[in-house]
Amino acid sequence: MNFGAVQAPSSAMIASALRAMEAALDLRPDDHVLVVGDEVCGACPGAFAAAARSYGCRVTSFELPPSGRPLTAVPADLAALLPGPTVVINAIPAHTAETPFRIAWLNLVEGLGTIRMGHAPGISEDMMTGGSLDVDYRRMRLRENLMLDLLDGASRLRLRSDLGTDLVVDVRGRPFISDLKARPNCCVNLPCGEIYCAPVEGSAEGVLVCDGPIGGDGVPPMPVRIEIRGGRAVAVACDHLIWQERIQRNLSHDQGASMVCEVGMGLNPGARLVGRMLEDEKALRTAHVAFGSNEGFPGGCNCSGMHIDCLVHLPTIECKREDGSRIVVLQHGELAP
Repeated sequence: MNFGAVQAPSSAMIASALRAMEAALDLRPDDHVLVVGDEVCGACPGAFAAAARSYGCRVTSFELPPSGRPLTAVPADLAALLPGPTVVINAIPAHTAETPFRIAWLNLVEGLGTIRMGHAPGISEDMMTGGSLDVDYRRMRLRENLMLDLLDGASRLRLRSDLGTDLVVDVRGRPFISDLKARPNCCVNLPCGEIYCAPVEGSAEGVLVCDGPIGGDGVPPMPVRIEIRGGRAVAVACDHLIWQERIQRNLSHDQGASMVCEVGMGLNPGARLVGRMLEDEKALRTAHVAFGSNEGFPGGCNCSGMHIDCLVHLPTIECKREDGSRIVVLQHGELAP
């Protein structure tokens, strides 16, 4: 299949895709690249495929079927393409209802331990031309190194915001990692640009007030307050009742869906706040807390068919280290002096 036969990508999109694959996936001319795409992502799948071909790679394209949506499992004909590729690109929608499919596909690919994967749920053409994929990767690495140094030896984090977020999580034994470089057993997002960890399950206590996008559903019309006890979301409040019920339903999808599973911070200088979690969670001066599956994270052991990110703007994050010292990592979203 040739995605470009449906909608041809621009030369700028192809160049941006190639830079991202070189920087985050260590693309090589002898790679076999599988691009999984969907027509709702426009020319994005075709841009990744064309970029890989221009580099000399063998390329296989797979378009998700328009029928039988939302997908809740990996299509058999997609699974049959493994093993074989050395690089996989997922340029697919970010619909919350398809989270079970995406988790199953990620687990299948990462479980092989031989594939470097770029995961782009919700990718759009504007992200690839002047947006969060079209960035200075060297600049991101400098900020990454500084933040990882500040978080070295962390045992506890406290996340606060002016809207009322005040959440404490235990991170002992749970390393902070960045998503700037894929490994065969750990994919990266495209666009990339975050530092994250899987907190100790059951440790989170406090309140999260989300004033950015939630999961793949976009931005609520007003902030959402989530009370967390024993690591789980126990109450959701939002003045917009439709949104409140939607979030409650997603957090009760299964036994693991309400568990705090991730804390992350954005470091992508090109990421904009556009109401799409794939880009928003990478933006500077933001943090995000997720509920649900974290089995693919170092140390993570919570199983769920959901992974629901909740964005917080201008966070203050304080780190308590194992030696008892304390340091402010972010102050209203800015790196602390």
